[in-house]
Amino acid sequence: MSATQDIVAKLWNLCHVLRDDGVTYSEYVTELTYLLFLKMMEETDQETRLPEEYRWATVTTREGLDQLTHYKHLLTSLGDPEEKDAEGKLKPPKDPLVLAIFENAQTRLRKPANLKSLTTAINDLNWFDAREEGLGDLYEGLLQKNAEDKKSGAGQYFTPRPLIDSIIRLTKPQLGERIQDPAAGTGGFIVAAHRAIYEANDQFFGLADGEAEKQVRDCYSLAELVPDTHRLCLMNLMLHGIEGDAQSMDTLTDEGASLLKADLILSNPPFGTKKGGGRPQRGDFSTTANTSNKQLAFVEHIIRGLVPGGRAAVVIPDNVLFEHGTGRILRQMLMNWCDLHTILRLPTGIFYAQGVKTNVIFFTRNGDRSESGGTKAVWVYDMRAGAPSYGKTRPLRVEDFAAFEAAFGDDPLGNAEREDQGEGGRFRRFTREDIAARGDNLDISWLRAEEEAEDGLTDPDDITAAILGHLREATREIEALVLELEGGDEEEETVAVAAE
Repeated sequence: MSATQDIVAKLWNLCHVLRDDGVTYSEYVTELTYLLFLKMMEETDQETRLPEEYRWATVTTREGLDQLTHYKHLLTSLGDPEEKDAEGKLKPPKDPLVLAIFENAQTRLRKPANLKSLTTAINDLNWFDAREEGLGDLYEGLLQKNAEDKKSGAGQYFTPRPLIDSIIRLTKPQLGERIQDPAAGTGGFIVAAHRAIYEANDQFFGLADGEAEKQVRDCYSLAELVPDTHRLCLMNLMLHGIEGDAQSMDTLTDEGASLLKADLILSNPPFGTKKGGGRPQRGDFSTTANTSNKQLAFVEHIIRGLVPGGRAAVVIPDNVLFEHGTGRILRQMLMNWCDLHTILRLPTGIFYAQGVKTNVIFFTRNGDRSESGGTKAVWVYDMRAGAPSYGKTRPLRVEDFAAFEAAFGDDPLGNAEREDQGEGGRFRRFTREDIAARGDNLDISWLRAEEEAEDGLTDPDDITAAILGHLREATREIEALVLELEGGDEEEETVAVAAE
């Protein structure tokens, strides 16, 4: 076991202390993040970003109720952009990252003894080896541990790292490109893209003056709606040396239109409907303006968010590929405005919500929006049929993507020479005419499994997660149907808008 893995295990065990003080599973990592940020500022020699009275030592050297009271005051103060001194004068401006990390921060800890246990345990960790292996890897390990724990519920938002790494290898992010994730979660896609660029460019050694700083500050754009997840994202980025444009916003409002257009967009947007059946509040949307389905609206954002020649890889649920009405018009927009060159049908069970069937679509934005400049053919790789029973006892691995990556080829735009493997193979080509004959339905399968992959699950946590996933997906489909029936002429309105 590496030092990082050992520390992650010890940090996760601290959750027992948190639980004893009433902290819920979903709050574990957020609660630890506040303390870890203070400690990691000390370990990385960045404590000058914090006011002297709010540094790690000011917490750990205190005892009892005094320590807990000071810590609560620290959380409030670090997130206050207009903090005043005893004379009522504004204190010096705080570091923007610190303000963002501690915005509306508060602790659920109530017992002084528990805070002392946490600070002592964190101080006693092997920080020397952790620094050698990378503090960013440590924090990502903690996020992954949280996602793997079924009780936390975080896994439904956490994109498996082997999948992210495969997408990065195929899309080949480059130095100087603007890379965007409009639904960033904890920032996994951007972290992986940055790591690939960093390693491909000799760890930025020998770059022209200012080029490395420009990369980490100006080349990444992220948006995340949920405040606590945004907090985790900022922490993850900071520990990987990234301080780009990571905003707390709803991409499906006009705020999202302010995100700078990108050369590469990588994302796993949230599935489901907007709360209360609300529609995207984006003045620049046409195709999805009248739908409450978030996944459809995010795809439109991504199409519009690419520069001509820009490329994207996006995780989507099956319904984006087959849904009628708005879904079909969106697919027409996608194939007209872009070259939708590849669809990867993912296995079930790789996300916490096991009942949800997902895909990755790879496409390139054309210079014009005409049908003649769009998709000529779509290649579909079926990784789902006959797949293992993924779950706790059989996690997704890097090598699971080797055959797909070989079939995809070396060109990030999907232009490598490819071979149609026929009805008995996993990789097939379908022309635009073939797709039109299917009513623009892109949910294409030809291989048949003898049984559902989930039938092979044995771990109780995996079985429970699969059942919950199916229930969530059924609920989502019912909600979407109700909204469509209530909308009445939504499909006709969408068609009219798309034709304009």
